[in-house]
Amino acid sequence: MYDPLHETRADFIDEGRLNELLKTDTTTGQQFHDIMDRARRAQGLGLEDVAHLLAIDNRDQLQEIFDAASEIKERVYGKRIVIFAPLYISNHCINGCRYCGYRMTSGIRRRRLSMEEVAEEVEVLEGMGHKRLALEAGEDPENCPLDYVLEALETIYSVRQDQGAIRRVNVNIAATTVKEYQRLKAAGIGTYILFQETYHRDTYRRLHPQGPKSDFDWHALAMDRAMEAGIDDVGIGALFGLYDYRFEVLALIQHAQHLEEAWGVGPHTISVPRLRPAQGVTLDEFPHLVSDEDFRKTVAILRLAVPYTGMILSTRERPGFRDEVIAYGISQISAGSCTGVGAYREQVGQTQETEQTQETEQAQETEQTELATGGILQFSVDDQRSTAEIIASLMDSGYIPSYCTACYRQGRTGERFMGLAKSGQIQNVCQPNALLTLAEYLVDYAPPTLARAGWDLVEAELREIPNERVRIETRRRIEEVRQGARDLYF
Repeated sequence: MYDPLHETRADFIDEGRLNELLKTDTTTGQQFHDIMDRARRAQGLGLEDVAHLLAIDNRDQLQEIFDAASEIKERVYGKRIVIFAPLYISNHCINGCRYCGYRMTSGIRRRRLSMEEVAEEVEVLEGMGHKRLALEAGEDPENCPLDYVLEALETIYSVRQDQGAIRRVNVNIAATTVKEYQRLKAAGIGTYILFQETYHRDTYRRLHPQGPKSDFDWHALAMDRAMEAGIDDVGIGALFGLYDYRFEVLALIQHAQHLEEAWGVGPHTISVPRLRPAQGVTLDEFPHLVSDEDFRKTVAILRLAVPYTGMILSTRERPGFRDEVIAYGISQISAGSCTGVGAYREQVGQTQETEQTQETEQAQETEQTELATGGILQFSVDDQRSTAEIIASLMDSGYIPSYCTACYRQGRTGERFMGLAKSGQIQNVCQPNALLTLAEYLVDYAPPTLARAGWDLVEAELREIPNERVRIETRRRIEEVRQGARDLYF
């Protein structure tokens, strides 16, 4: 039996095998046909299959990959796109990651939010309509210990503003011990998320010269320790642009396969961030940047390889391109994001008034902004659209924007969630809950024009629910939402 407490090396990442697979440079027509046939049946793909698809550069075959990925995504998850926002609570960090604006040598102003400030940030996010957050913090056991993170979680869940409430907080903090993961589990987190950044050991060593994160194996085995602690929803990812994107895709599949074999359930989500500029970081330093075309292919192939795993796309991508890539298999996106500590309050202009001269006001405003954001963003954001603008764009593209947290609150996590997904039964809860949370947003937050378009979409999608009982019950609950009821999840 697999025992994470006695594992010290992440041997499930087999670099020798991955490097051999990267030598795949041709795919015959018959091989492509057979691989795509398996992919369309949502059976998942093995490493060899993925290597063959990564070698494809034929335009017609690429389009077939994109089309199949879109089909699989809609078959498994329907038209809904889950929306969340990151919340940065501290930029204190003792790591030296060469690609990150929070690294210990960056010289930025360090700051962590007080609990009063955490609550104020949450109030702003609730005012945007958010129900799901991803809590983010640098690694610093002295200035950002787990006790502080747990207190922040308690504060986030306690904030109520009008109809606003945060119902699920996913947590992206540094790799830690089984005992500390047990404490996170007890605090009611959603998904525990941690990116390996790069699975290539030599590259990892070079890019992580200082701090506890420099230990590749401790970092890579974090998900095993989290699952040992009872956290059955975990999210993995790579920062594309640090090393050959093909290697990272194959390694993500190896990691997912390992979790499936060791724990009976693979990752709940896979994230696909691309490297962005940051304080003291220019893209000129990195020779493996991923082109738009290769990024499209990455997203689509991952969707075919792990059809029942959620895929997350951040606001690192520019708006038009982001909207396009969603179609290739993305199921969750961030919206209205800020990547600085205290940045949401600053963004909406909640700064103290002053009666001093304009010059002094400007100086104080600059100082307040630096204090609010800690003087730095972790990375630059390309999609600057508001939450409402992103919701409108999703609806225009035929998607259902969703703040759904029902599976988490009903205990449909881990193996139970995957069982529903693989049987196709998840549609009986995903579609209704997406419509219910969209209805909540339309009643509570949407401007009039967006609300009118949203109710038209809700009505049209209600008619598309194939199960009559579910359709009737969903309609009834939506009417209750319009009359003021909330939390009517399936």
